[in-house]
Amino acid sequence: MKIALLDSGIGLLAATAAVRRLRPDADLVLSLDPDGMPWGPRTPDDIVGRALHLAEAAAAHGPDALIVGCNTATVHALTALRARLEPDLPVIGTVPAIKPAAAAGGPFAIWATPATTGSPYQRGLLAEFADGVPATEVPCHGLAEAVEHADEEAVDAAVAAAAALTPEDVTTVVLGCTHYELVAERIRAAVQRPGRPPLVLHGSAGAVAAQALRRLGEQPAPDAAATGTLTVLLSGREGAALPAPALAYAEGRLLMTATSAR
Repeated sequence: MKIALLDSGIGLLAATAAVRRLRPDADLVLSLDPDGMPWGPRTPDDIVGRALHLAEAAAAHGPDALIVGCNTATVHALTALRARLEPDLPVIGTVPAIKPAAAAGGPFAIWATPATTGSPYQRGLLAEFADGVPATEVPCHGLAEAVEHADEEAVDAAVAAAAALTPEDVTTVVLGCTHYELVAERIRAAVQRPGRPPLVLHGSAGAVAAQALRRLGEQPAPDAAATGTLTVLLSGREGAALPAPALAYAEGRLLMTATSAR
């Protein structure tokens, strides 16, 4: 089994690590776009074009499924990707976990890139699932870029700025950008209010990995032999390694120790 994932950058590490934990025998193809990162400030048409380029580069390696491991790309390019690749190649998008956050009933916040915050896509999810539950959209300026470069000071500054925009009564934060899952505990520490119940964080990586297996009719096999390989494409270029900042995160180190990179 071979599963491809695309993203503007290393935000796809969260979903990739989730796939690796479920199926250590699966071959993985990661298609990143360092030449175009970040995608957040780009126009929707530009994002669609770059996502299609990454997807076609990954499809050339014959994957059985493609995960769009990026919320911004899902918002703007999922329809175009499915029109281009399905039914031959199933395409799985990454949707902010608004439904489970709203189901808890308490006030929640959605941290997302400025491109996703306020978008018709995200507002549609809120209208469909929030059903009167108080929800606050929080634009996280510069956070994805800081995570991408493993810039500790910039991550702290961006997290602090977003935390200042987050109402004190929130019980849950939806991590609406896959990059944010790589610094989830730093977000928790910044938003957790003294004397309040433990903050709940909702990411998408585990659900996306599970959905990819369902689309393929496969079952999790976490005890399978760790024979899966890792292929990295950088803006379509082959023969690359994971960007060095990936190793700053546990998910990146997992991939390097559990797979043979090529």
